[in-house]
Amino acid sequence: MEIAEIKQKLESYKAEGKTLFSTSSFQTHSLVMLHILSRIDNTIPIYFLNTGYHFPETVAFKDRIAEEFGLNVVETKSTMPRYMQKDHAGRLLFTSDPDHCCYINKTAPTGELLKTYDVWINGVRGDQSATRRAMDVEQEAPHNTIRFHPMLDWNMKKIFAYIREHNLPRHPLDAKGYLSIGCEPCTRRLDPEMQEREARWFGLNKVECGLHTDLVKK
Repeated sequence: MEIAEIKQKLESYKAEGKTLFSTSSFQTHSLVMLHILSRIDNTIPIYFLNTGYHFPETVAFKDRIAEEFGLNVVETKSTMPRYMQKDHAGRLLFTSDPDHCCYINKTAPTGELLKTYDVWINGVRGDQSATRRAMDVEQEAPHNTIRFHPMLDWNMKKIFAYIREHNLPRHPLDAKGYLSIGCEPCTRRLDPEMQEREARWFGLNKVECGLHTDLVKK
């Protein structure tokens, strides 16, 4: 979608009395949607899912972007403290059951947000994975909410063209070889032959955390 179309769609949601929110991982490529939203309506809450495992650089970058873009950034996290996030052998879940770890720290807290809002503005792109490529710009989500994917037809080339045009900052880990940045234990540097999402949960046959598989109405 073009920026004018995104603005028109958001205004139509608001005219219908719908409440809006967005989420962001505050990676470099996430900034395009955040920058667009800041220019359309910077009062829309942007939730940061604080898993407790983020790189310190990500947390600091989030604070910087919130200030520079004038965004209403809100932190949310799991109701389960980290000391309880262990398997029967006492190992932290990200080491033995990363799917459940993602559910506790990302999917469940976002599911709670869906009970409060009508529209989830989500920055997924079709070029990121087959799962995301199969999505529609507007989809039903649990709790009678709508997922709105304004960046679905954007690709990496268009994303970075926008970043250059508007001189947006870059996540500090970009320079160290990270392209897709999530939780520190489950993120590695991108090798030249790897696709963007392959640097996440490397070797675990996992490319999604559940936000874009579980929180879509079947």
